[in-house]
Amino acid sequence: MADAARLNSDPDRLLFAYWVPNVSGGLVISKIAQRTNWDLASNLRYAAAAERSGFEYALTQIRFTASYGAANQHESVSFSQALLQGTTTLKVIAAILPGPWNPAVAAKQLASIDHYSGGRVAVNIVSGWFKGEFTAIGEWWLDHAERYRRSNEFIRCLRGIWTAPDDGDGFTFAGDFYRFRNYRLSPKPVQQPHPEIFQGGNSDDARANGAEVSDWYFMNGNDLEGFRAQIADVKARAARVGREAHVRFAVNGFVIVRETEAEAVRVLQEIQGKADADAVAAFASEVKHAGASTSNKTGMWATSTFNDLVQYNDGFKTKLIGTREQVAERIVLLKSLGVNLVLTAFLHYEDEIEQFGREVLPLVRQLEAEGRGKDAALEIERTGDVYQKPAP
Repeated sequence: MADAARLNSDPDRLLFAYWVPNVSGGLVISKIAQRTNWDLASNLRYAAAAERSGFEYALTQIRFTASYGAANQHESVSFSQALLQGTTTLKVIAAILPGPWNPAVAAKQLASIDHYSGGRVAVNIVSGWFKGEFTAIGEWWLDHAERYRRSNEFIRCLRGIWTAPDDGDGFTFAGDFYRFRNYRLSPKPVQQPHPEIFQGGNSDDARANGAEVSDWYFMNGNDLEGFRAQIADVKARAARVGREAHVRFAVNGFVIVRETEAEAVRVLQEIQGKADADAVAAFASEVKHAGASTSNKTGMWATSTFNDLVQYNDGFKTKLIGTREQVAERIVLLKSLGVNLVLTAFLHYEDEIEQFGREVLPLVRQLEAEGRGKDAALEIERTGDVYQKPAP
């Protein structure tokens, strides 16, 4: 832990998180062999390795039904609690779906877990993209704008419940989806003012929620123009409601580090070449429909190709594929664009979390110590070509 503490001593550092493989099939929809397991014992090893290596966050996944290569799924909140019990510094972000969860239940669960863990739980509010999952468990499937409007209310209720003064009248709220009257939660979370609230998406509705109510805005992989436009748009929206200083940005990236760039690219090509074609096609159909239902047709995955969709959240587009030096250089470019946290995923969790902590994270810290990651023009000149939009 001492090495991790030294790595993470700069308050202006970029933060690192990893996707928790609490569902089977890993983080790619591919038949390639993976040294990644979804059971708790394996995940406790991965969490311990991540903590030692300098990762500061982990994100659990929420699935209620088998889908697209994920035949088995452990529930996210209880799994997050188990990981927190097996670690000492790692923050675990529990994914929650409004609809199946009520904000009163979520607020109570997470406040208790915050006490059990010494203030290390966070929450990711997932508005939902899989219609079959909602209908299978008897939940209403709302249209896109209404799902995000419900999430907006859900987040406002979470924050309100967690921050209502103990000596007042409690939390009262009258919305279209949730209503509370003088509700008092006790105990309140350890973290003040409350556990961090993440949410993501690409549509206007998601960007509005990122600006208006979230602490963190998750982005899928993108090209350079897409990253810059998305960050600028959410910042402008946040500024209009006086929250520009309160919103931070996280980006998803699938990491393949090898001794040469050619080796790393061959691994990517093998992942995509061995894609589970039927599962990717079904996933593409589901998410393209979700994206097309947005008001501006720019929902998550709206422009994703078949090869992009082999990784759930366009992680290949983030280009963290190459040598350790190349990946570190690209990460500081992302920081210069306004990214505050990189959410990683790996093919082989048994080895590659520690490899990243051993080979890449120290290089990023070295570059940061040299003043890198602050001048976007400089970083784009050095590294930006790899992020240019592909030719049509």
